[in-house]
Amino acid sequence: MEFAVLGGGRWGTALGLHLSRKGHAVLIYDINPATVDKLNSGKHPYIEGIELPENLRATTDLSKLKGYENLICALPTQVVREVFSPLKLKGKKVVNASKGLELKTFKRVSEIIKEIEPSAEVFALSGPSFAEEVSKGLPTAIVLGFEENRESALELQEAFNDPNFRVYLNEDMVGVELGGALKNVIAIACGISDGLGLGYNARAALITRGLLEMTRIGVSLGAKRETFFGLSGAGDLILTSTSDLSRNRTFGLLLGRGMDVEEALEKIGQVVEGVKTAEALYELVKKRNIYAPITEAVYRVVIVREDLREVLREMLLRSPGEEFDL
Repeated sequence: MEFAVLGGGRWGTALGLHLSRKGHAVLIYDINPATVDKLNSGKHPYIEGIELPENLRATTDLSKLKGYENLICALPTQVVREVFSPLKLKGKKVVNASKGLELKTFKRVSEIIKEIEPSAEVFALSGPSFAEEVSKGLPTAIVLGFEENRESALELQEAFNDPNFRVYLNEDMVGVELGGALKNVIAIACGISDGLGLGYNARAALITRGLLEMTRIGVSLGAKRETFFGLSGAGDLILTSTSDLSRNRTFGLLLGRGMDVEEALEKIGQVVEGVKTAEALYELVKKRNIYAPITEAVYRVVIVREDLREVLREMLLRSPGEEFDL
C-alpha cells in the first residue's frame, strides 16, 4: 500500500517510518523545508542514529499527495482544516493520528475531515504510543477507531499491525478520539502536581479522577463508557501523565516549578496539544453543563493565567461526592 503522512513532526515521522519498515511506500508532507531535507537524506530528523528506508520520502508540495488514496493526519489539530481543505478527499481513507479539539467549533479531527468531504472514509489511530519508542521499534499497542466500513478498517489494521505495533479495532471512534484529546489536559494537571512536589498520592488521585472526568465528558458527547478503560483512554492517560517523554506533562511540570506559560512553551519548543484542547474543552463543558473540575482548573491556570496555588487551594476545598457519579 501507499501512504501519505501529513505532518513531519515526531509522531508523523514515527508512523511513516513504521509503515515504510513494513514495506509500504510512504510520502511525508511537511511545511518545514529543513525537516523535509533531513527526511530525504535518509536521516531521522529527531533521533540520532536511525536510518530511514528508501521507500520513505518527503515533500513540502501538498499537490504531490494527489495520487495517494490513504492519508494519515499527524498535524497539530488547529491547522488540520487549513491543510486538508485544498485536498480532494472524495472516496479516500483518512487516518487521524492527531489528538485534540478544534477551537470555537469543538470538533474532533474526524468531524473536520467529514465536514470537508463527507464521502471520505475516516479512522482514528490512538493509544499509549510515544513517537520516540515507535521510531525505535519498541513494543506498542494502539487502537484503530472506525464507525462503519469494517472491511477498510481490517485492511488498515493489517497494514499497520506487526509484532511490535499491535493494532486493535474499536467501533467507538468518538471515544477513541476523545480519549486521545482529553488525556492531554489531565496530563498537564499531573505535571503541575509533580512540579509542585505534591507526591505520588496526588498524582494517582489526579489520574484516577481524571479518567472519570474523561469518561463523564465522553459519554455526554456520545462515546461508549468502556472505551475510556482501554488503550485509547486509560492506557494513553497513564503513559502521558507519568513519563518525562510527555510534552503535556513536562509543560505542567515546568509551570509547577515556577515558569510562566510562554517560558514553558518556549522551553519545550514543540506543540503542546493540551493547551489549545484545554481552551476548547472548557468552553465545550460549560456550554453543555458537564462537571469537569480538573479541566476547569487547567483552563484557569493555562488560559486565564490565574495564580496556580490559589486554583489548587480551591480544588482541595471542594466537597467530595459519590465516587462514580457520572
